[in-house]
Amino acid sequence: MPVLVASDLDRTLIYSAAALALTMPDARAPRLLCVEVHEAKPLSFMTETSAQLLTDLGDAAVFVPTTTRTRKQYQRINLPGPAPKYAICANGGHLLVDGVTDQDWHGSVLARLADECAPLAEVQEHLTKTADPLWLRKQRIAEDLFVYLVVERELLPEEWVKELAAWAENRGWTVSLQGRKIYFVPKPLTKSSAVREVARRTGAELTLAAGDSLLDADLLLAADRGWRPGHGELADTAWTAPEITALPERGVLAGERILREFLKGVRGQ
Repeated sequence: MPVLVASDLDRTLIYSAAALALTMPDARAPRLLCVEVHEAKPLSFMTETSAQLLTDLGDAAVFVPTTTRTRKQYQRINLPGPAPKYAICANGGHLLVDGVTDQDWHGSVLARLADECAPLAEVQEHLTKTADPLWLRKQRIAEDLFVYLVVERELLPEEWVKELAAWAENRGWTVSLQGRKIYFVPKPLTKSSAVREVARRTGAELTLAAGDSLLDADLLLAADRGWRPGHGELADTAWTAPEITALPERGVLAGERILREFLKGVRGQ
């Protein structure tokens, strides 16, 4: 039976320049491969060693990139190794099969959101009323499914985030603060539900997963084994669960370690 490997991308397998955490002397820094270009500028990286490990993983397992990115943002990424047959975008809102949205899956997601959550327009209206231009830089709608804000983190009042989380909780939404972005995501919109669908289609009996943010917690809990890096929301809150390994590595070297662990898991080590 195939092994399914579902991994978050940003700050798990790929890293912006600001997130690399190259704390070693410059002469000992790992060689990096650019895997994303945006507006003619290099944006995301992994180590060259990670690139080879990911290539090996793609040959040995069903590798499923699993991201909160929109489809357009995901398609900017040029990962090494075989092109994944399946990819999960918009936190589970879109299941791509050979790069194309599975409309049946997307339709089922929309139906569930309509049944269980306050509408997106209500969330937008609340954010417009309460977000302060002093620290708000951008407000974006992602795939007509969820909202995220880009903020000046140093100026963001912690109390506002807490109050917002309580307001969202009562309306079937969740809040996740990741770096300079705050995500507002409907609770039923999960990576885990889409990963279970891929497991069903592929017949995989073993699922491995990795992620760094609170939006990845459900993904890790749904896997047979999971890993989280030494940075990110999950590390900051000391989140853990049975079958989840908290790795000490931070930054781009955590991505390398995660890929090594995936390969060990696939090979039964």
